[in-house]
Amino acid sequence: MKERDIERYLVAQVKARGGEVRKVVWPGRKCAPDRVVMLPTRDGPKLMGGTLIYPSEVLWIELKAPGLKATFPSNAHERGQAREHEKMRKVGQVVLVIDSKEEIDEVLR
Repeated sequence: MKERDIERYLVAQVKARGGEVRKVVWPGRKCAPDRVVMLPTRDGPKLMGGTLIYPSEVLWIELKAPGLKATFPSNAHERGQAREHEKMRKVGQVVLVIDSKEEIDEVLR
């Protein structure tokens, strides 16, 4: 199994739950997580400032090939990713490093 297999599984599982997944590319910024996952909450829509808002849960996901999470961060690029993830966590973002379908199932439970 390869990282792309886990990525396809993530997309399928999120869509099956009514969510959306986007590939993240930040021009001028390296080491961003691979994907942003947006999952609907069970609370339903709310009216805020005259606009109907659909509350959601946002997760930032860094995908790795099976078994590579155990060695993360193992090189200069991954150390940069780890620093970026920590910056995002410090401002309240949920950033996860995932390397298996089972972990996706656990996160989306």
